Amino acid sequence: MQGAFKVRTSACEPERVRLYHNLPMIRLFAALPIPPDIAEGLAGRQEGVPGARWSLAENLHVTLRFFGELPETTAADLDEALGAVGGASFDIELAGVGAFGEGPDVRSLWAGVTPSLALTQLAKRCETAARRGGLKPETRVFRPHVTLAYLKRAPAHRVAAWIADHNLLRSPTWRARWFGLYSSWRSDDGSRYELERSYPLV
Repeated sequence: MQGAFKVRTSACEPERVRLYHNLPMIRLFAALPIPPDIAEGLAGRQEGVPGARWSLAENLHVTLRFFGELPETTAADLDEALGAVGGASFDIELAGVGAFGEGPDVRSLWAGVTPSLALTQLAKRCETAARRGGLKPETRVFRPHVTLAYLKRAPAHRVAAWIADHNLLRSPTWRARWFGLYSSWRSDDGSRYELERSYPLV
């Protein structure tokens, strides 16, 4: 570990300074950001399901690895491990939509990500970094997606109709040139994400 991990309050360039919040735990995940124009296009599809808690455009991302609640020292070790991930930039696009859960138990709506070897390898390298940082292995299969909404007992027929209406979604391709380490902050209005570190893909 080369320095203490500091929770940042803006998306400026990362830096290593002491943690001023003095928080016992930090909720973190690694992700690829969604370009603003792509996010705006997705926002236009966020309607039509009663009771859905739609994700804000600035919160949209492709999760590479969720790390959970970590103490400061573990977060610093993880930051160092992610800094060594490396890898080349690559093209990425969204295609199709779907839901996690079935019937009345559907819990979220998502936009799919076209599978690619580069994306899968990046997620694997983030998993390796997590283990080097002292985290337990991830047991879930990597299924790249962008969460558009969280649901709680939404009408099944409305969810099915929304999927049918948007299943031909296909975004423009963009170049993933970096990924980030984000913190997650819970509130009554949902989660808010802050970019804590960025790591180049060149």
